[in-house]
Amino acid sequence: MILQPFSTLVKDQSDFNSSYSLSLTTRPVQVQLSLTFLLFIICIIRVKERKKLNLYKKMTTMESLIGLVNRIQRACTALGDYGGGDQAFSSLWDALPSVAVVGGQSSGKSSVLESIVGRDFLPRGSGIVTRRPLVLQLHKTEEGQQEYAEFGHMQRRRFTDFALVRKEISDETDRITGKTKQISPVPIHLSIYSPNVVNLTLIDLPGLTKVAVEGQPESIVQDIETMVRSYVEKPNCIILAISPANQDIATSDAIKLAREVDPSGDRTFGVLTKLDLMDKGTNALDVLEGRSYRLQHPWVGIVNRSQSDINKNVDMIIARRKEREYFATSPDYGHLASKMGSEYLAKLLSRHLESVIRARIPSITSLINKSIDELESEMDHLGRPIAVDAGAQLYTILELCRAFDRIFKEHLEGGRPGGDRIYGVFDNQLPAALRKLPFDRHLSLQNVRKIVSEADGYQPHLIAPEQGYRRLIDGSLNYFRGPAEASVDAVHFVLKELVRKSIGECQELKRFPTLQSTIAGAANEALERFREESKKTVIRLVDMESSYLTVDFFRKLPQEVEKVGKPGNPAAANTIDHISEGHFRRIASNVSSYINMVSETLRNSIPKAVVYCQVKEAKQCLLNYFYTQIGKKEGKQFADLLDEDPALMERRLQCAKRLELYKKARDEIDSVSWVR
Repeated sequence: MILQPFSTLVKDQSDFNSSYSLSLTTRPVQVQLSLTFLLFIICIIRVKERKKLNLYKKMTTMESLIGLVNRIQRACTALGDYGGGDQAFSSLWDALPSVAVVGGQSSGKSSVLESIVGRDFLPRGSGIVTRRPLVLQLHKTEEGQQEYAEFGHMQRRRFTDFALVRKEISDETDRITGKTKQISPVPIHLSIYSPNVVNLTLIDLPGLTKVAVEGQPESIVQDIETMVRSYVEKPNCIILAISPANQDIATSDAIKLAREVDPSGDRTFGVLTKLDLMDKGTNALDVLEGRSYRLQHPWVGIVNRSQSDINKNVDMIIARRKEREYFATSPDYGHLASKMGSEYLAKLLSRHLESVIRARIPSITSLINKSIDELESEMDHLGRPIAVDAGAQLYTILELCRAFDRIFKEHLEGGRPGGDRIYGVFDNQLPAALRKLPFDRHLSLQNVRKIVSEADGYQPHLIAPEQGYRRLIDGSLNYFRGPAEASVDAVHFVLKELVRKSIGECQELKRFPTLQSTIAGAANEALERFREESKKTVIRLVDMESSYLTVDFFRKLPQEVEKVGKPGNPAAANTIDHISEGHFRRIASNVSSYINMVSETLRNSIPKAVVYCQVKEAKQCLLNYFYTQIGKKEGKQFADLLDEDPALMERRLQCAKRLELYKKARDEIDSVSWVR
């Protein structure tokens, strides 16, 4: 039995023996006994060292896990993440286990906290004293080290005078709420380092009240309950419900709220204060032993300092000793003495908080990793900060222009919707406009006779009314100007709409509203130039049809043959009139046929001209003029163009800070991940 534990500690027995140049089989009995005794002593030392190491690891584990949450909570508060409200980002605070101290006014809540800490440090007074959540982080130090406190908002200053700690809590509360009796959800972080505490984090919340005092709005009662509820309704929150023993537990504000948010009692620890103030002959055993109101965790009784002790500044260490003596000597609570008192409560909460943190580590890690991925994606979406160098800024501007231009081309070429509307102009709008042209009215018998007659002047035509034909054709061709220009305008409208869409879809440009509007303006100016050129071209196409008629078309027309009656024939006049009417109808028909031929030609050539002058130019040269102008600008003008939207700058800043927080939190968790 003596050698067994040693064999588990020494890897090589022969090496050990040889190091002493001894042999158990060849030495005298006295030497063997001496060696056996030596081995026994070594085994005892090794076992004790291992036990100490295991105890140290356990203590380190608790300190590491609770300290981990402490550090993350402080970082969360610095970023404005303290849960209990709408957050632009997911709340890491809400995922962290915490112990929220809940109680009504005059329930002894402050006395319990001071007893756990072993120091007077909380503001006292009538009415609502706690007006902001106090995140109290306790750190156990080695015996003999000086106690001190640090505030999250004053990290470089150590407070050794706890009266100054009390004053700073009041002053910091007033900095946010003003010297009023308003409340604020923004917490105060206070860390206390002492050999007289256990590693523990508590959140002291404003006391629940039923009546607003002078200087407070009537809504203060509901405001306080809403704030407290926002903490305790979180599934990761451990509720420390404090109730005075000299009041009916059924009327306890803390228990009432805890029952609503934690009906099973899994997250609630009940604390009964003022046991020494109960009427003689009564006790609180029904509550403490779980008969009046059962919780999953045991009730803990506390004996606070009396008002006389507070007025006399009785030392908290002495108060703790008196509390232990009270329970040890009490005929009612003596059998529960080992599980009563503020010291036991602190240790109980510390162990439970550590176990909850350990159980929540996987889910916290999962949340952190997911949030890091989301934040990095958001940072990519928002873009990185802009360099201050002019060359880098010019490069950024050109890259943004290319990003916009790429999206615009995708719209034209079919990668994105919108470009098909240009084809719709040519395939639907232009043919419809051509069909609606008023050729029937222009080539009516009456109008043809009028134009042909006027074209001949005083001497009628001999064979074919050529001038009449030309005037009829010119008049008809003028009608094509409207549809030609309308096609140009319709395509221009589509291109402008695609520019607007492309600007909106270019995520990189959203950061820079000034550059965004500048590029949009430059693109629209270019489109205006393309439109003017396109209009000139399509009008030229129409004018070209007027300037030179297709002779072959008329040569192929059948020769007009008129049979006129002999002179003196009574029917001659009617025949001449009849033939003349047919003559004009034939002219109208010939002109109509020619116009239809020209219409088909223009129907094909106008789209080609529009695409060449507008669409192709927009695709290839939309920002060419802008590039020319941007090359002439100076550094300050680049900075003006890259003037970001303040809201986006603020979001990127918050996103970057939160990303840094989550990455540090991940590193912190990894540093204690060996503790399982």
